[in-house]
Amino acid sequence: MSRKLIWQIPLLLFLIAGTIFIARQERTKPYQRNQGKIFGTFYHITYQCENDLQKEIENELMKVDKTLSMFNDSSIISRINRNEQTDPTTEEGNMFMEVFHLAMNISKETKGAFDITVAPLVNAWGFGFKEGTEPTPSVVDSIRKFVGYEKVELTENPKLKIRKTDPRTMMDCSAIAKGFGCDVVARFLQKRDVSNYMIEIGGEVVAKGTNDKGEQWRIGITKPTEDSTNQNTELQGILRLPTTSKHLQALATSGNYRNFYYKDGQRYAHTIDPRTGMPVQHNILSATVVAKTCAIADAYATAFMVMGLDGAKKVLEAHDDLQAYLIYSDEKGEYAIWKSKELMVEE
Repeated sequence: MSRKLIWQIPLLLFLIAGTIFIARQERTKPYQRNQGKIFGTFYHITYQCENDLQKEIENELMKVDKTLSMFNDSSIISRINRNEQTDPTTEEGNMFMEVFHLAMNISKETKGAFDITVAPLVNAWGFGFKEGTEPTPSVVDSIRKFVGYEKVELTENPKLKIRKTDPRTMMDCSAIAKGFGCDVVARFLQKRDVSNYMIEIGGEVVAKGTNDKGEQWRIGITKPTEDSTNQNTELQGILRLPTTSKHLQALATSGNYRNFYYKDGQRYAHTIDPRTGMPVQHNILSATVVAKTCAIADAYATAFMVMGLDGAKKVLEAHDDLQAYLIYSDEKGEYAIWKSKELMVEE
């Protein structure tokens, strides 16, 4: 054995011992569990860390609220909807620009099936469904004049401002905000060197590493049942997220689980197509999307509800970074499933 190799053996043994020690220390760290309310819904966060970080996590979530909340009069999006200028140099301003650019890219990719300016149409039809009436074609046409992602443009100099072709155009990021909130918390945990965590906000999820049993994170997919009490939590399947300590996965679900209408014996969700201003005639009841970030998953899940099964498949064929689990009503009005081959689902 060479003298050089002999001197390397102690160093190798030291490195092995150090690795074992670090691994044991990591396994003995406790898992913290935080929960609370944000964005009009609830969050549940589990993460392996010596310290409880709930206060810091809620500070991060409040930054998102100050950026994207329609119910916060001083938020970036509220001020833009009032046609006011805002400062792009703030952390909230940067967050808004990130979400806006992502929303515009996905809107173009889906040819407007995802559109953060659709809220006035959703509200018009929503009230109609509740009252048993429908908005007239003239009402729909009047609203469509100021709905459409192509009617807004972001300018950043000298101030962050949305240029609108019609001042009545308003934005609502509710179809992407929860997912983005999950991403923001994930970034915070990663900066704190947290390797194992699961973040859930209103059903949207980001997960990394393993749970407290050393197993893959498992996420239940709710079966879309006609339950007016909203108490039915029957699962259609359980999705296993094959994450690692270095790689995370994000999941988001869009669906009107308890808001159906019947047409020719089939069930359809109350989803409005931003491009037509009318309820979609597709039969997808729930769209679950897995992506590299939760904001992306959130937006595409919404788009798939609008595009329908065939449209969603075409998008998925063009994106190997997206997977989906789609629940729809088949020709007999029964539940049917389509899923990407890569997904591991226990049914």
